[in-house]
Amino acid sequence: MAITKTQTQIPEVPNHQKEEVLNDFRLAVMSRHASLMGRKEVFMGKAKFGIFGDGKELAQLAMAKAFRLGDFRSGYYRDQTFMMAIGELTVQQYFAQLYAHTDVEAEPASAGRLMNGHFATRSIDENGDWKELTKMYNSAADISPTAAQMPKLLGLAYASKLFRENKELKNLTQFSVNGNEVAWGTIGNASTSEGMFFESINAAGVLQVPMVISVWDDGYGISVPKEYHTTKGSISEVLMGFERNENEKGFEIIRVKGWDYEGLKSAFLHAGALARKSHIPVLIHVEDMTQPQGHSTSGSHERYKSAERLQWEKDWDCIVKFRDYIISNGIASDDVLDQIDNEAKVEVKRQKDAAWNEFSGEIKNEIQEVISLLKSTAEKSTRKVVLLQMAEDLSKTLNPIRKDAISTVRKALLLLRFDSENLKSDLKNWYKVQEEKNLDRYNSHLYSQTEWAVEKVKEVPALYNEKSAMVDGREILQAFFDYTLEKDPRFFAFGEDVGKIGDVNQAFSGLQAKYGKNRVSDTGIRECTIIGQGIGAALRGLRPVAEIQYLDYLLYGLQMLSDDLASLLYRTKGGQKAPLIVRTRGHRLEGVWHSGSPMGMILSSLRGMIVCVPRDMTQAAGMYKTLLESDEPAIVIECLNGYRLKEKMPLNLGEFNVPMGKPEILREGKDITVVTYGSMCRIVAEAAGALAEIGISVEIVDAQTLLPFDTYGVIGDSIKRTNRVLFADEDVPGGASAFMLQQVMDGQNIFKYLDSEPQTLSAKAHRPAYSSDGDYFSKPSVDDVVEKIYEIMHEANPKKFPSL
Repeated sequence: MAITKTQTQIPEVPNHQKEEVLNDFRLAVMSRHASLMGRKEVFMGKAKFGIFGDGKELAQLAMAKAFRLGDFRSGYYRDQTFMMAIGELTVQQYFAQLYAHTDVEAEPASAGRLMNGHFATRSIDENGDWKELTKMYNSAADISPTAAQMPKLLGLAYASKLFRENKELKNLTQFSVNGNEVAWGTIGNASTSEGMFFESINAAGVLQVPMVISVWDDGYGISVPKEYHTTKGSISEVLMGFERNENEKGFEIIRVKGWDYEGLKSAFLHAGALARKSHIPVLIHVEDMTQPQGHSTSGSHERYKSAERLQWEKDWDCIVKFRDYIISNGIASDDVLDQIDNEAKVEVKRQKDAAWNEFSGEIKNEIQEVISLLKSTAEKSTRKVVLLQMAEDLSKTLNPIRKDAISTVRKALLLLRFDSENLKSDLKNWYKVQEEKNLDRYNSHLYSQTEWAVEKVKEVPALYNEKSAMVDGREILQAFFDYTLEKDPRFFAFGEDVGKIGDVNQAFSGLQAKYGKNRVSDTGIRECTIIGQGIGAALRGLRPVAEIQYLDYLLYGLQMLSDDLASLLYRTKGGQKAPLIVRTRGHRLEGVWHSGSPMGMILSSLRGMIVCVPRDMTQAAGMYKTLLESDEPAIVIECLNGYRLKEKMPLNLGEFNVPMGKPEILREGKDITVVTYGSMCRIVAEAAGALAEIGISVEIVDAQTLLPFDTYGVIGDSIKRTNRVLFADEDVPGGASAFMLQQVMDGQNIFKYLDSEPQTLSAKAHRPAYSSDGDYFSKPSVDDVVEKIYEIMHEANPKKFPSL
């Protein structure tokens, strides 16, 4: 059975007019010159690192012809020609990113926060409002990890399926026009070896979504030939089992050469039309591509390619073959093409120089300001000689960067530490202004800075009366999700066992039958692409809840959460957002794999996300409400052992919320503050009852959220009253307990109020052993909490609390 459709099998399209072909040639050579000059800029020390799209120009021009307004790209760092062809990247912007220009106007993709070749369009305006995505060419923000663009691509395509099939979404025309948008992915041939690629291919085939994946195959992955990467040396051969036929749905698989202008146009136009009209996923394997400058500026491909291979790449370079095509078809002569090439080279140099002058000019101004300040300060200081030498050294710095100016000022202020404030005030004031500017340049937008930030959501408490029913905690969540599904058509949930049975703990019980499979959906066992499915859908204006069945399984999707979702707002400096909510469950249960509390891992890797740790399902419902009113991504970790515990049903379900970053005092006390969260709240509460009987008064504070962590100062105020503190949780030693201690010690200035050493109580370093005994000897028990607090009180008052 044939596994590919070659260009001869694809319906022919008429040749483009001469002007269009020559415009394509002009774009191709401009992109090539940008690559060639970019490499030289790195070697001249004007940029840190370079990775370029040379050799991929022709295929990307063809892809641009099939790309329509409203479509999305999720690609990788060699797609510069495509971005130029759709008008979303100028040569000057390209070089601004190479130089790491921090001005979002000069470098709109990342404001200098990403290395070159990382492309993005700005989906939201400066206020955080969504733009008219259907009237734009859209590129999801790139990430470097190989194949990590694929799970998000699945989600971008899945959103089109929802927009087409869910009638309640038809009026959201700023996000979709009847689901006609195609998600276009690009990937290098070697990266198709990654599990993320295969998982995305499988999920797309199951879901039947409008996703076109282009594999740029230049025969190598860094220095390793494709025979080491791919069975049979061909990804299209490997995927033959995914190809659709008359009786079975699957992928359309197309194979085409990277130097074949007409074949490439036909392939991409055919793929785009098929995906757009029929929501059939397509894989285009573009073979015989080249990489003229090798992988990147970090090495030379002459070290690992034979002389024969290098010569073949010169002969079959797509631009060389494009020239041959143009001349042989009588479209233009060699002289005309040489003129276009020369003009393109001049224009690229002009825009490169403009980018450099704009980037370096800003820094040179700062350098001159510092030199002037150092000289004027020197005239009044006893350290005149040293200050003037510092100014001289700074003035001679070749290709100075911002760090040179700032570091010099900091050294000068240290030198002047014994001088009067009046003498060094100009330097200090300049440094203070620059600190604020640099905070914005390099550190802003980790979290939302819009009116939809979680901190801006107005608190609405839960209401009860004497008739409020006691129900299982899961029933509160089920009622909340029911309410939200009815009120907001953008809201949907999906994950393993979520659909038909309503999740393993029944929080979606009966809701698929009520709202349909597009609103409450089952998935395969594929955590990585569950996360990607959610990211892509959230990027297109929907409000997904992606469920990871157990917290321990988060590891499968952690890279997508960390490298993509958590850093999205930051790495676009507020240009894109994906307010995905990840729902999972953990904490107390029995055994190595279903009792996870790896909070330290989450806190370290998911900065940029909200991390909610509700103690019960009422709190969880309130947190979901807050998150759905905000525009920030989040993870909510419910208590595994809390679904069947009884709670009061709030009267204002679906309206009340829980503030983020505001701990709640569960029990007042005067001897010691215990800060905890999640299932440990019940453990500590039981221990506090036992301690009260022997005269120890414990104040219990539920952190509620770990990111953000106590932005209200609740814990510090409590410690001021009790003068002692214990941070308790189920994570490993040095995990979340140490994080909480650091946050309060560094952020709330509590040291002077402590009469005892601050303490932590955590689980053992290993995962919990199975059975109730395993739980008791692995994680903090009531007895552990009692003894730990008693030990602290014994040290404070040994007479009243003698040693045990």
